[in-house]
Amino acid sequence: MYLRTLLEVQAEALTTISSERLAELAGVNAAKVRKDLSYLGSYGTRGVGYDVDHLLVQMSRELGLTRDWPVAIVGVGNLGAALANYGGFGDRGFPVAALVDADPAKVGTMLGDHKIRHLDDLPALVEELGISIGIIATPAVGAQEVADRLVAAGVTSILNFAPAVVTVPDHAQLRKVDLALELQVLSFYGQRESIGASLREELGVVAEMKETVG
Repeated sequence: MYLRTLLEVQAEALTTISSERLAELAGVNAAKVRKDLSYLGSYGTRGVGYDVDHLLVQMSRELGLTRDWPVAIVGVGNLGAALANYGGFGDRGFPVAALVDADPAKVGTMLGDHKIRHLDDLPALVEELGISIGIIATPAVGAQEVADRLVAAGVTSILNFAPAVVTVPDHAQLRKVDLALELQVLSFYGQRESIGASLREELGVVAEMKETVG
């Protein structure tokens, strides 16, 4: 969250930021910001704050973002194509290096600068392009097979967008992005706020009635 916030601040051409302002933008308290950044060796300057560019360099180094991590997207349907066309990955050090699909109608076609390759070509692509991260954007039914193939090809960092439970060996890292779940979380907070507003309105009416009666 700090990295994203600092990138937004940098885009506004700001060179320094206080711990209070960084905390406000990141949604935490200033004491936590100062403690977290102290682990990077950045203590800031009293009355001035933190140097934005310097902090970004330090964070990028700690997060391994000073080098590129080539990405392969497996599954070039609507979601996979949208991810492939998103330019922000490359800007953050995660260039999309390969697009892979098992559909013969898609294999060999172009999407942007990439020719879609067959799933069977995955091991060769990983070796040739140095793929570090695999993104699963397939339907649920094929997700586990894709994960297995990625791991077998040597890719041990996987981001799963498929609506399925996928398992990987202990030496591999798997992160799941469940868009439906995120929407459910938002709907929960929206519903709670709606109920809270209705309750406050009802309490206000009751209070007015009491004042009138009194």
